[in-house]
Amino acid sequence: MSSATPNLVIPDQRPQRLQDCRRCELWKPATQGVPGEGPVPAALMLVGEQPGNDEDLEGLPFVGPAGRMLNRALESAGIAREQVFVTNAVKHFRFRKRGKKRIHQKPSVGQIEQCRWWLARELSEVEPAVVVAMGATAARSVLGEPVVIREVRGHSIETVEGVLVRVTIHPSYLLRLRDNREREFDRFTKDLREAAGIAADRA
Repeated sequence: MSSATPNLVIPDQRPQRLQDCRRCELWKPATQGVPGEGPVPAALMLVGEQPGNDEDLEGLPFVGPAGRMLNRALESAGIAREQVFVTNAVKHFRFRKRGKKRIHQKPSVGQIEQCRWWLARELSEVEPAVVVAMGATAARSVLGEPVVIREVRGHSIETVEGVLVRVTIHPSYLLRLRDNREREFDRFTKDLREAAGIAADRA
């Protein structure tokens, strides 16, 4: 599957630092903005939804339970995490309080759109050959429109910049599974391995 998607435009006027961003209200309760991490440039770029509680506190992407699941999948796929640029579609943690706990809330469409230009900035710097959008929020941010994961998974979607996008599940989905976790983990690993292979061919 291949289709052109809208260009991600970086506005001329923007904060130079993520920590100065006030384009949406998520900065207020969050500890800090969490930028992407990895080599620049990088052939493979992984995009998730948003920072979680651990990421918000540490200021690094994918260091919590979903990050550990991702690390396991990358290792199983034969991919060194230090060779991959890892980031999120939304840079601040959206949550609601339940006692002392901070419970994850999915970002709104408006928040995803407000944060797309930070992702565009990262894309322009990293220049990936392949972007793996992990989950529906990431896919919407990268592609500029909603998609159904089961319909596009396993296919390549080319953006107008010539970047190939592969859509898969978010590793946190695996954490919620009670049945067939290993089978779905193997599918996720296969998605990552295929994306890395394509990236290597295009790099």
